[in-house]
Amino acid sequence: MNRAGLTARKLALAGFLICAGLIAFALYLQYFENLEPCPLCMLQRICFSALGVIFLVAFLHGPGRTGARIYAFLGFLVALTGVGLATRHVWLQWFPPDVSACTADLFFQLERFPVLSVLAKALRATGDCAKVDWRFLALSIAEWSLIWFILLAGYTLYMARRAGERRLSMWH
Repeated sequence: MNRAGLTARKLALAGFLICAGLIAFALYLQYFENLEPCPLCMLQRICFSALGVIFLVAFLHGPGRTGARIYAFLGFLVALTGVGLATRHVWLQWFPPDVSACTADLFFQLERFPVLSVLAKALRATGDCAKVDWRFLALSIAEWSLIWFILLAGYTLYMARRAGERRLSMWH
């Protein structure tokens, strides 16, 4: 048995549960607190969901050392993408653009425009993305999202490191 009984599968399950909890909270804010997500919020949700799927597949697959490192690397890339999106979102909130222009819902845009065009427009987001509707402990949703992406990126690095340890068993 390894330290504290942590196995790659348990770590992956914990990562999945964290991502699922974050998405559940985002849906709560949207449907019960009536906070409509901006395009950057939706892209961050996609990153949290993709990261959750990677963790879930890693948990279900239970790969060996190399596979666990691959899952951790993929998770790290997704988490870094989320860090980038959340950083842009926080920057827009700290330094709102002079021109406020609301954009259509992300899924509406994806149905009508090429994906790269929608992503470029989301990254240049104005209006809705610069608005802060909710805070917890003086931090906006975008700031909390950035914190969680940084923590999850670190978590994937920890998982990769643990995958290299001899005593780490995928099945116990």
